[in-house]
Amino acid sequence: MTNVAVIYYSSTGNTHKLAVEAAEAAVKADAEVRLRRVAELAPAEAIAAKPGWAEHLAETSDVPEASLDDLDWADVLLFGTPTRFGLPSAQLKQFIDTTGGLWHQGKLVNKVVSSFTSTGTTHGGQESTLLALNNTFYHWSAIIVAPGYADPIQFAPTNGNPYGTSHVSSQSDSPGEENLSAIGYQTRRAVEIATALKVGFANI
Repeated sequence: MTNVAVIYYSSTGNTHKLAVEAAEAAVKADAEVRLRRVAELAPAEAIAAKPGWAEHLAETSDVPEASLDDLDWADVLLFGTPTRFGLPSAQLKQFIDTTGGLWHQGKLVNKVVSSFTSTGTTHGGQESTLLALNNTFYHWSAIIVAPGYADPIQFAPTNGNPYGTSHVSSQSDSPGEENLSAIGYQTRRAVEIATALKVGFANI
């Protein structure tokens, strides 16, 4: 069986919704799945100043926090983050910055990785956020599996991103059917390739 870890940060819920859909798609693809959120770093007063932020944090308190064990365990790593000035959120980046020990031991080599994001505006930095995450994956010697344009859903007006599923909150309050279909496809593609790699490496 292929192990999938969906690791994300979400402040108001859009990236969380994509992460949940990814986890469900992985289960449907017969994978073992862990859905994990990274720790919140923002000060309490900043969170309290935005009711939607505080509400979402409370609603998802039952989602386990990501650990390095989740990375070690997984064959597939799906990372989700809102865009912050064209870059991944500090919360997700802080978690990634703790992976030096796994990297040094070679435990991230040949992991299949893919990522997704959510932004406030159409040109709010979706591609640059996902490409910034890829810089880490190169150092890990991981295998980046982007959705590309290998499925018709990638041509949908509210998605259309070959780098990774991207929701735009100015187009809809939360990810709609096209976004959810896109992250489902992206997840299935990552699982399929990781499964094929496991079989191939086992027969070398």
